[in-house]
This record gives sequence, C-alpha cells and structure tokens, in this order.
Amino acid sequence: MEYTQLGRTGLKVSRLVLGTMNFGPQTDEATSHAIMDTALDAGLNFFDTANVYGWGENKGRTEEIVGSWFAKGDGRRDRTVIATKVYGNMGADGEAWPNHDKLSALNIRRAVEGSLKRLGTDYIDLYQFHHVDRATPFEEIWQAVDVLVQQGKILYAGSSNFPGYKIAQANEIAARRGAVGLVSEQCLYNLFERRAEMEVIPAAQEYGLGVIPWSPLHGGLLGGVLKKEAEGKRRTEGRAAATLADPESRARLQAYEDLLDKHGLEPGEVGLAWLLTRPGVTGPIVGPRTPEQLAGALRALEVELGEEVLAGLDEIFPGPGPSPEAFAW
Repeated sequence: MEYTQLGRTGLKVSRLVLGTMNFGPQTDEATSHAIMDTALDAGLNFFDTANVYGWGENKGRTEEIVGSWFAKGDGRRDRTVIATKVYGNMGADGEAWPNHDKLSALNIRRAVEGSLKRLGTDYIDLYQFHHVDRATPFEEIWQAVDVLVQQGKILYAGSSNFPGYKIAQANEIAARRGAVGLVSEQCLYNLFERRAEMEVIPAAQEYGLGVIPWSPLHGGLLGGVLKKEAEGKRRTEGRAAATLADPESRARLQAYEDLLDKHGLEPGEVGLAWLLTRPGVTGPIVGPRTPEQLAGALRALEVELGEEVLAGLDEIFPGPGPSPEAFAW
C-alpha cells in the first residue's frame, strides 16, 4: 500500500479511501466487517463515513457498523484514520427539526457527540463539513471547531462539495484566527466529471488541502458498464441510465472501453488509477458492496498508465482547463 500526507498535514493516509456508504443499506454488518478487515489487512487505513449514512429512518446506522467493528479491538481503531461528516438533518423519525442540521455551532456540537457515540470512539481524525452552509459564518464554524480540537474530540477539519471560493474564504478566516483551517476537500471528480479542475482543485492546492474524489467511477459508468450491459450483468438506473440514454455520452463510454480493451486494461481499475495520477489528489473513495469489489479496487494501485493511454483518455474525456482561461480566454 502506498501512503501520502493528507494535504499539508503530517497525517499519513493510504492512496485509496474506503467509503462506507453502502454499509447498512446494501451490505449487512457481517459483510461490512469482513470488507473493513480486508481493507486494513491490505494496508488501507483511511475510512470515510457520514452521520447521515444509513439514510431515512436508519440514519447513523453506517457509523454504528463501523463502531461495532472498532469494538472488536485488535488495534482496529488505532490503525484507522476515520473521517465522518456533519450537515444533514439528524432529527428523529425524519423530522426536519430546527438546529438538527447544517453548520451552526449548536449542531456541530450535537453532531460530534452523536458520531462519537455511534462510532464508539473518543475522537474523530477528520471531521468534514458535508456541504456549504450559506447561513452560518465561518467565524462561528471555526469557533465550534476550535473548542472540539481543544477537547480532543476532533483532530482535523475538512470540507466536502465546497466551491473554490468557499475553500479560500474558510481558510482565510481560519488563518486570521490562528487556526489550521480546512485540510481536505472531498469532491465529485472522475474522468467523466472534470469540472473540479477549474477552481476547486486549484484552490485546494493553493491552500494545502488534500483532494479526496468521490464517485471515482461516476456511478459505475467508468467500470465497463457497456460490456456488462451487453453481457446482461448490469442494469442501470437513475443518473447512470440517463447518461447512457444520451448518444454522445454513450459514444464516449464506448470509446473509453475500446481504448482500454486495446491495451488489455480493466476500465474500473483505470478509472481509479487515472485519479491517482492527478495533481493534488490524496486518494479516491471506493465504496465496495462486497469483498470482491474491494479486491478489484486494490488492483488499481498496481496499474501503470502509459503516455499513449493517458493521451487517449484526455482525448475522450477532455478537461475544462483552468480558470479563468476555461471561460474567459
């Protein structure tokens, strides 16, 4: 396993991040535990979750599954860098009760206590803001974070789904307070969706944030979806089905699979391996539902992409270019 620093911090994390969103809704507790054991045995030490995972009436269930895995002992908690998130409403019975969501100091305090209890730990390594809260000033957010850091309940703060200007705003205000500020940004980023290259990733690099891409295979579309569809192994739905219904998008995916077939490469492994070549990227989040899917993700660490393949990928999925050149020149 390869390791890198998380942004400008001294924290060492694996180049792949284990996403746990499927634990509970799609993967039972025993299988979830087996996946986490396999990941840790392989040296993957960076796990990502969120307080709302489990969804609906089962919000918090995913954190509970991770917590019951930690409770098995044998160094599991000590060897794991655990990241969770705050923003979504955690009101009981699905009630959107005031102050049970977003980033007020009150909700941050309440949400941390809830996550600590479900995870069965006394500290969270990386506490991430799941979305921007336009109604709460960063002065208030950093005040709440400072208290939690002083109490030893969180070590670092990160963002998720932040635009570039909010990353800059958050860290400028943190610097004025003498605080560390954001150390990571978790964003939608993959071959098919490269808009983060315009401003989000440059802002993250400028302020020393590690970039953690979510949906690295774009909902499975970059995992050889057309071949699986032809073999009757996959049925697409939702956003993936809508994308495949678009002739231009389908043609790009066909060109992608043809290119990789020519070079004897597996699409899913290449989608992850490409992200590992991108500047500023700490590691993509992989969200396996089975141990077999995790094994496939781990193989991406061994894939080396030659110049011909990288050039072909850029031709099929061209990036937007940097800002402001992308839209002004």
